[in-house]
Amino acid sequence: MKFLRVRTWAVVFLVAGLGKADARQRERDNPSPLDWYNISWPTPSTDSSGSMPLGNGDIGINLWVEEGGDLLFYISKTDAWSENAQFLKLGRVRVKLSPTPFRKGSPFLQTLKLQQGEITIRAGQPASAITLRIWVDANQPVIRIEAGSPKPFQLETLLEVWRNRERTLEGKELDAAYGMEGSPHPVVVLPDTILPAKDDRIVWFHRNTHSIWPETMKLQGLEPLMKELADPLLNRTFGGAIQGKGLIQVSQNSLKSSMPRKQFVLSMYALNQQTASTEEWLRSLDDLMLRIEGKSLEHARESHRKWWRDFWSRSWIRISGSVEAENVSRGYALQRFLNGCAGRGKFPIKFNGSIFTVDARQKEEIFDADYRRWGGPYWFQNTRLAYWPMPASGDLDLMQPLFRMFLEAMPLSEKRTRLYFGHEGAFFPETMYFWGTYANTNYGWDRRGKSVSQVDNPYIRYYWQGGLELSAMMLDYFDYSQDAHLLSSTLLPLADAIVRFYDQHYPRDTQGKLLLKPAAALETWHEAVNPLPEIAGLGVVLNGLLSLPPGTTTDDRRATWKRLREELPVLPVKEENGNTRLLAAQELIGPVRNIENPELYAVFPYRLYGVGKPGLEAARYTFEQRRIKKTGGWHQDAIQAAYLGLTEAARSDVRQNFSTHHERSRFPAFWGPNYDWIPDQDHGNVALMALQSMLMQAEGSRILLFPAWPKFWDVQFKLRAPSNTAVEGVYRAGRLERLVVTPEGRRKDLVKMDPQ
Repeated sequence: MKFLRVRTWAVVFLVAGLGKADARQRERDNPSPLDWYNISWPTPSTDSSGSMPLGNGDIGINLWVEEGGDLLFYISKTDAWSENAQFLKLGRVRVKLSPTPFRKGSPFLQTLKLQQGEITIRAGQPASAITLRIWVDANQPVIRIEAGSPKPFQLETLLEVWRNRERTLEGKELDAAYGMEGSPHPVVVLPDTILPAKDDRIVWFHRNTHSIWPETMKLQGLEPLMKELADPLLNRTFGGAIQGKGLIQVSQNSLKSSMPRKQFVLSMYALNQQTASTEEWLRSLDDLMLRIEGKSLEHARESHRKWWRDFWSRSWIRISGSVEAENVSRGYALQRFLNGCAGRGKFPIKFNGSIFTVDARQKEEIFDADYRRWGGPYWFQNTRLAYWPMPASGDLDLMQPLFRMFLEAMPLSEKRTRLYFGHEGAFFPETMYFWGTYANTNYGWDRRGKSVSQVDNPYIRYYWQGGLELSAMMLDYFDYSQDAHLLSSTLLPLADAIVRFYDQHYPRDTQGKLLLKPAAALETWHEAVNPLPEIAGLGVVLNGLLSLPPGTTTDDRRATWKRLREELPVLPVKEENGNTRLLAAQELIGPVRNIENPELYAVFPYRLYGVGKPGLEAARYTFEQRRIKKTGGWHQDAIQAAYLGLTEAARSDVRQNFSTHHERSRFPAFWGPNYDWIPDQDHGNVALMALQSMLMQAEGSRILLFPAWPKFWDVQFKLRAPSNTAVEGVYRAGRLERLVVTPEGRRKDLVKMDPQ
């Protein structure tokens, strides 16, 4: 399917009640450059594969219009975890208009307006056209549909649920509840509840009346902790309500206008709570609705738009000069939009589809919108890729859910470390449920003859280095934000516990150096001695902790960090053909099992090597000799090439990523499925970060401009740097026409390099 990009300010919606005329005039007269990346479709879609995404950071919708039919959308929420730790949709809503403006051949235009954070649809013949504005309030848990026409029309809305009975997951569909494959009992999905008709509103919910948490804790040897920790799934209740002025209830799942009107406002409220009873949840829902409806719609809409204006003003990269450059620029804007739509909820962005999964077909199998390959657990190696670009784009608020999830899982992690290994510190599994345990399938269902610490899945058996990378990311966050509260409440407790795990878990060799054995080199070598990612990660984290402001922590803690830094082994390297080459580990044991390049973790994520740093040629040689040369999905070649100043390699990979979206999806930023699911958040965010790093690299006091920038790409940009710094400029026709550094005192730290 194709999309149409239009100057949306040229499209005028002359419908009373959908905004004041002066506001529309300002929008027309002062278009945002961002409007170039709006997505417009001149025809309805066939099915949910033609959906358009929208969200407020926590609640998301996939919206489409069927030709000759209705407007439909799925509702999702970032904390909608089922009894099986499956990430579910809240439901689907259908909106029927009569007379329908969606007849085949009738005028139609659907536009995603990035600047406003809304979708507009205009359909039907001019004299009777219906205009719809759909937005998910950036400040309240409510979805709004405003509909208007010069002539009266009827509106009906229906809630559609497909979880209407207990159902056992079987076959490939069981992957949606990843971690429960091989369970000794059937994996059953509970039905949703739609309440009987009352008060002219539709009310529905899914309530977890049982939970896999107790079974998981007992299986993984954590039963002693169950009295201290709360079940995060049991009685979790999520759903919502639908109502609208002028709409009356005709059945438990349907509202309809009592008479034709020229304007309608349809509101859908979403709520997730763990409550002792259904009645308690319903009271909370009533309170929520009263609070939201106590504010004027106009004020709410303007506050919503202001949030999105502020979001887009934080940073931008707008490239021109060729079709290729414009496609890359559009891909960057759309991926950042997806992050904004899903990044402010209770839990981190899911790498395997975010909150935007829809019905899908894979070969001969058809899956509903609840399905996603790899299910609900978080893979750190995948999850991280949405978050590394956020400091440079100024989206520090979107990083909070990631940090919060690990902070909340730390008590379990520390107690598990003591139970499993008999020492202090904390480790986090590479693949984990949001509360911190292994996915059961990975840990292993059959525990006969095995120690409590033995993990069946060899890919992650010794894979704990994600905690080091999380610590490095938090140190970056602090460098950019100077957020003293996060430093004391989150960064220091987590990073110190993770470092303490490595200090106490591993022995020393005959020279007194840390001996990382048994260990793994990512998922590629399941057994290794002194793998590079761990050594590099420990070095970066310890240096970062020791560089924190004086008085940040205790002298004893700093002394431990200094000692451990001195005990680190050197990075593994070898000399070949007159060149120095970084190695994945000091010793690799067994066959290759995956398609990663662990040695390049010294370039990204740990940035020990790069433009303007010692050893650049060794790192470039290592990159050239890498075993896996690939982009797409979670492959990080584009980012590593950018950090190494390899302009053409970075440009080629970024261009390919941003021009490769799912062939059946109409929205051009629904990437995948690649190794995971649709839309693949690794694929888009790798390209997003690579583009940032081609344009600017900042670390500490150092700001490099154009370290891997193609000289034929004109660009207007604004990016963030450490110490609350912003760098804004215009590069055109081979010349830097404008440069603003805020605060001005940071200009001395900027080094302009020559685009290539």
